[in-house]
Amino acid sequence: MLGAWLTRGLVMAVVHAAAMTLLAKWSVFHPTDQTVITSVTLAVLVGVAALWSAVDGWLGKPDRGRAWFIASLVAGVVSGILYVIGRAVFVDQTGTSELGAALTGGAAFSALLVLVPAGLGLFVGSRVRRPAPEDEEPEPEDDEDDGSGSQSGQLELPEAEPAGAPRPKPSPVSRPAGARARRRPTVAGRSPSPRPR
Repeated sequence: MLGAWLTRGLVMAVVHAAAMTLLAKWSVFHPTDQTVITSVTLAVLVGVAALWSAVDGWLGKPDRGRAWFIASLVAGVVSGILYVIGRAVFVDQTGTSELGAALTGGAAFSALLVLVPAGLGLFVGSRVRRPAPEDEEPEPEDDEDDGSGSQSGQLELPEAEPAGAPRPKPSPVSRPAGARARRRPTVAGRSPSPRPR
């Protein structure tokens, strides 16, 4: 479990920090032309989280909801720190004064940008059917109940009893078929008609 949320959180943090750093670099060289690149970047970030979580839902990973929730929190905080470092190194020598904004608003935005698409991806991915293996034929489901508590077509062996254990008196239903056939029940107080043998 530790590896699931840690891996997802760190990978999403690196992806978000790289995307935000590239957007900051783009805005330096193209200050008026940011709409398209910002929209495409947000779509890629949403797509990565949604696709990865949909695969987790499709594969039926255990505890996937909690893993993605914690991963979104980790991704928010770590991407904020990595964004400040990336911006300081590659864009404009930003100092630690930007760290406060990156760890509050920026981290919350990044966490939501992971959490919401991941939730939708888990929802959709868990509802997509997995294909049956090609080399195996699917077994027909037999839901008929024969009254014995087991599925018809399945053999259920009785448990072995200890040698000296007292045997309980069998109920009329559990008597052998031969003993049940000899005795016919009465209907509304009438005696049964004789059965041909």
